[in-house]
Amino acid sequence: MKITIEIDENCIEDEVIIRCRELNESVSRINKLIADASKKDRKMTLYKSEKEFYIDISEILFFESDSDCVRAHTQDDMFTVKYKLYELENILPSEFCRISKSTIVNALKIYSITRNITASSLVEFEGTNKKVYASRSYYKNLKNILSEKR
Repeated sequence: MKITIEIDENCIEDEVIIRCRELNESVSRINKLIADASKKDRKMTLYKSEKEFYIDISEILFFESDSDCVRAHTQDDMFTVKYKLYELENILPSEFCRISKSTIVNALKIYSITRNITASSLVEFEGTNKKVYASRSYYKNLKNILSEKR
């Protein structure tokens, strides 16, 4: 693989071009790493009562939806989000993954998973007593992301 960096002082916005013979797993992985690197250290606007908070997405443990809204959970707090879960899936970096119809977790914050073959698996987070459940249909994807990120 050949990597070339061109410096152009007239360039208005940084641009990364991947030129390849075919789109294979290696190229896809590089693309995902570059996309994730550009999403690092991003802040998300979260809401609580009449206040807006600007929280780094790396501090978020998980997002969950209920009948009327989506909530973001940090280690010590809970906020309202103005996005739907499917929208969050598209804008969050790859360490976030859906584990049920109503929950997206930050895989880097997971402390343990208690596997239950016949039902949902219990997911616990480091530094807090907050817990969520991973449904059986999403469990394999969660395990893949955990092994990839650790």
